[in-house]
Amino acid sequence: MRILYGVQGTGNGHITRARLLCSALKKQGIEVDVLMSGRVGQAPKVEEFGEYKSLKGISFHHQGGKVDKWATFKDLSLKQFRKDIAELDLSGYDLLINDFEPVSAWAAKKQGLTSISISHQAAFLHDIPTKEMGLWNRLLVRNFAPCEHNLGVHWCDFKQTIVPPLVEKLDELSNNGKILVYLPFESLEQIRPLLTRFTGHQFVCFHPEIKQAAIDENLELQPIHRENFLENLRSCAGVFCNAGFELPSEAMAAGKKLLVKPLFGQFEQVTNAYTLQSLGLAHIAESLEPYILDSWLQLDQSEPVYYPDVAELLAGHIRNNTWQDLGAMARSMWQQVSYPAASQLLMANIMSDSTVSAESLTKIKVSG
Repeated sequence: MRILYGVQGTGNGHITRARLLCSALKKQGIEVDVLMSGRVGQAPKVEEFGEYKSLKGISFHHQGGKVDKWATFKDLSLKQFRKDIAELDLSGYDLLINDFEPVSAWAAKKQGLTSISISHQAAFLHDIPTKEMGLWNRLLVRNFAPCEHNLGVHWCDFKQTIVPPLVEKLDELSNNGKILVYLPFESLEQIRPLLTRFTGHQFVCFHPEIKQAAIDENLELQPIHRENFLENLRSCAGVFCNAGFELPSEAMAAGKKLLVKPLFGQFEQVTNAYTLQSLGLAHIAESLEPYILDSWLQLDQSEPVYYPDVAELLAGHIRNNTWQDLGAMARSMWQQVSYPAASQLLMANIMSDSTVSAESLTKIKVSG
């Protein structure tokens, strides 16, 4: 069996999820080729991908903690996009797995290759609570990287075709009292003075603008490095990050208290933030105000969320060609998930209606 895995390169969450599933697929003896598009700057080296194909695709730009729609539009090259779709030959593949990557999705649609979207974005194709989504974003999610089958990834199944997060298991967890900070969509000029004013706390800040490790009073500045980042995630007391999907999932699985700052103008992050808060899994920082961080720092440690090895389970179903019954596969995974007691009560209340509808899902207060 030979699979093409299409990965969106904007942000690291897609890459993290794809790393885990690619590795699991290869362990099952499946041949996997990777195509990445949308990455701004140098394509990262990802051991689990091996040599992979990199295309321009469509990138989302940001500025000052918000999506920069004008920069995104200026960078858009529809001529190149159409050319890449036309030139991508999928005749040697049995299946496309797609994580919000548009070139491979549209090529598979045109060439008739069976495709399955396994992504957080695919969850928004189902009837789940959202905030600030609107008609434009609904059309974007549906048409950006269209696949034949859609398997969403989320923190709650909402009685939809959704599986739990794909999370790398971290061993030897500890708590050294430090706070891990990863806010790549915010300016380092804004982050630095906020953290250094809390002299009674130690922070470790990873940021794309940091090129060399340094110490600034109570603040450790670290360049982006996956292994160093994971080591700090293992040992920290809490995580302060943007409201993407993968890092909050990793933090919850490690039992780290969580503060999220959504990237405004990006409905996915805004929805993520309010969903986490409504499920009792995180707190929200709508801005980089000291009083917000101060309140969160005083909170106790969180209980961990237990997730099964979703990547391994998915890979087994794909190898055995039993993945088509997405609903049954997803339900079997959720039976293995365990949440903190407070979150279990909130979810039980939300899901108590046996016929969950758009109206009953408004029990999750994503209105802010």
